[in-house]
Amino acid sequence: MKTEILKCLKETQDYLSGQELCERFGVSRTAVWKIIRQLGEEGYRIEAVRNRGYRLAESGDVMSFAELKSVMRSKWAGQNLVFLSQVDSTNNEARKLAESGAPNGTLVVAKVQTAGKGRRGRSWTSPPGSGIWMSLILRPEFMPESASMLTLLAAMAVCGGIREITGLESRIKWPNDVVMGAKKVCGILTEMSTEEDCIRHVVVGMGINVNILEFPEELREKATSLALEAGKTVKRAPVVDAVMRHWEKCYETYLDTLDMRILKNDYNSHLINYGRQVQVLTPLGSYEGIARGINDRGELLVERSGGEVRQVVSGEVSVRGIYGYV
Repeated sequence: MKTEILKCLKETQDYLSGQELCERFGVSRTAVWKIIRQLGEEGYRIEAVRNRGYRLAESGDVMSFAELKSVMRSKWAGQNLVFLSQVDSTNNEARKLAESGAPNGTLVVAKVQTAGKGRRGRSWTSPPGSGIWMSLILRPEFMPESASMLTLLAAMAVCGGIREITGLESRIKWPNDVVMGAKKVCGILTEMSTEEDCIRHVVVGMGINVNILEFPEELREKATSLALEAGKTVKRAPVVDAVMRHWEKCYETYLDTLDMRILKNDYNSHLINYGRQVQVLTPLGSYEGIARGINDRGELLVERSGGEVRQVVSGEVSVRGIYGYV
């Protein structure tokens, strides 16, 4: 009921009387007052005037179950929402839920991650009240080899969602980072569970730096946030909704061919390393070349000095610029 009352307040410019809310939801005035108080504790500024009722004033960056449900316009991604005040890792929680039968499109969002995970076992900094830490559960019917491109789709969805809400342009550092300028604003971690030749579930984790204003010294040259780039606070819930809607569009297009042939040009237009010299680091050594975009399988094409073009597969491979992170 809290979500429904919040929606009513958002949709009404004038005051809503307590009696009207009581009659609409079949509850007592005390129940309505308790919900209004809870919304106030979550960060909403609600004006209460005797004999007139309640009115929602401009609210700040509120991240709660009710706020997310009140703004979500996606068709299926995130409609089954799990919101947690604190968790070790949203990917860990999503995996547990998937193993317990959580349906396709379940989205786990947390206010705080205490042990966020990055690619190749790295930790992910997740300070409270400043970012979007979320993981999406998928139950695709295609073969496991087609799942490697889901990370690329997530990066495209993040770029689209950021642009829609903030007007800011972001780029992709293949395969799993979204950057602004030369600094990382989002990391993506995709984990899959299989059984023989079938996918049991896939978890796509996304960590977006939204309102972080200061990073630890070791990250300052490599990380940024939407607020730092926009010069103002960014509301997180609308970004979650936008990313989920852009995800649906990219994913449904991908399902038509199970490769990147339709999305490849769009992806390459966002690829920050396109046409630039990169270094490819593998467990067996490293080499340099010019990034020529991705192919239909989502592999990065790297042209070496002699003209040989190598297909780089994500996994234990790292790609970086010759002179720094990008």
